[in-house]
Amino acid sequence: MPAARTLIALAAGAVLALVAGESTAQSGAWPSRPIRFVVPLPPGGSPDSGGNIAREFVAKQPADGYTILMSESSHVMAAGIGAKLPYDPVKDFQPISLAATIPFGLTVNASTPVRSLKEFLDFAKSAPRPLTYGTAGVGAPHHLAAELLRAMTGINVVHVPYKGSAGIIPALLSGEIDFSIAAVNSLLPHFRSGKLRPIAMAGSSRTAILPDVPTIAEAGPLAGYTVDVWLGVMAPAGTPRSIIDRLNGEINRVVRDPQIVKERLNTVGLEAVGTTPEQLLEVMKTDLGKYAKLAREAQIKPE
Repeated sequence: MPAARTLIALAAGAVLALVAGESTAQSGAWPSRPIRFVVPLPPGGSPDSGGNIAREFVAKQPADGYTILMSESSHVMAAGIGAKLPYDPVKDFQPISLAATIPFGLTVNASTPVRSLKEFLDFAKSAPRPLTYGTAGVGAPHHLAAELLRAMTGINVVHVPYKGSAGIIPALLSGEIDFSIAAVNSLLPHFRSGKLRPIAMAGSSRTAILPDVPTIAEAGPLAGYTVDVWLGVMAPAGTPRSIIDRLNGEINRVVRDPQIVKERLNTVGLEAVGTTPEQLLEVMKTDLGKYAKLAREAQIKPE
């Protein structure tokens, strides 16, 4: 996914700069050797529900600051739907910073006769058959976002999982599915061509790349609806706080740089954040509880 890879490159660059700055330090200082930056995101699309191998690998590494992870919302979503994981998504990791969010939006084929969330909900409720929606798989952000909308509105929908998010766009363009709540940065060319139409954003705020598109919460209005898909940096549990703080400072310096935000992040649809480790931990815990509750109510089971 171009957006995620942009942030990964910037964060990795910040870490490399930190290593370079210590190259003349005395023996034993951290960092004194290369830092391994592990990324569980699959090629060709936005965050899927995979990545467990990479996360398990990082969780089992020494807590010495030489292995860090760029993870995303699926880090806790998988556990939320009851997947049996070889690690604990909260206890086995030390948060560093919530670096950015990826705006997801409710999207339809332009031939669909709806232009607002109200029209979409009316259309879904009056349709002679359930509307189909595409996702990157069971437990992916697309899946939970659509199920949360179904749970809050009572619309009748059918889940169509693909092997990764790359299959969603052609399915939307061909009319194979009726809608998706997906990363809008990858859909922008099709919005501009008029083939697809953004209806409402899933996150807690509007996005700079589609400023005129309201959130689902405000357009419904559906108070409480929010699915923020995030990218966060973390290390194995037990990593010394002094190392966590230095990594936090370097990563936040990058994602809070106005020029980098404007020229590198916003242009690919990323909303820069930059938080304390405690703030990322709170997001992880809150999301874990939220999606566990949704999975129980919607009877979502792991594959």
